[in-house]
Amino acid sequence: MTLKPDFAKYPDGLVPTIVVDDQTQQVLMMAYMNAESYRLSLESGQTWFWSRSRQSLWHKGETSGNTQTIVAIWIDCDEDTLMVRVKPAGPACHTGHTSCFYREINLETAQQEEN
Repeated sequence: MTLKPDFAKYPDGLVPTIVVDDQTQQVLMMAYMNAESYRLSLESGQTWFWSRSRQSLWHKGETSGNTQTIVAIWIDCDEDTLMVRVKPAGPACHTGHTSCFYREINLETAQQEEN
C-alpha cells in the first residue's frame, strides 16, 4: 500500500507541509500542498505548494531561483501532514533568511502582555 496524504480531511484540501533542510535538519518553512502541488512535487522532484494569498500553484524558487530539491517525503500518523526533506538552493524565506523561522518570541514578555 502506497502512503499518500488525505487531502479530504481538510475542507480546502490543503495539507500542512513542513520543509526541512536534509543536511542541517533546520526547519526552513511551513506551507500547504493540495493534490495538484503534491503531484507536481513528485513528478518534478522539486517543491510545489498552494499559495493561499495568491490562490494559485507556487513552484518554490520559480522567480527567486531558490529552489528546493526533494530528498524524501515523510507523512504523519494521521496522513494529514507532510514533512519534506530538501536540498535547498538558497534561502527559503522571502526575506532572504535561510529559514522562515528566524525570530524567537520572548516567552516572558509575551506572557506578561497576554495577562
